[in-house]
Amino acid sequence: MARDMSDKEILKMELEQLKKEVSTARTPVGANCAETITFVEGLLPNDPLIKGVPDDKNPYKGDKGGCIVT
Repeated sequence: MARDMSDKEILKMELEQLKKEVSTARTPVGANCAETITFVEGLLPNDPLIKGVPDDKNPYKGDKGGCIVT
């Protein structure tokens, strides 16, 4: 696509993109980090990677036979 465009058209597209990026609302990194920490800590009690999966809900636990390679 860029091959079919002149340098002027490419620069015009870049300028339009930069105008969009400048008008985008920004928040401080510290505020985003605080929100992320709060979100993760809120989900912590139900996180299976932290608590583990109960045996009755774990499809991979238990004696379901197996595979014997001969």
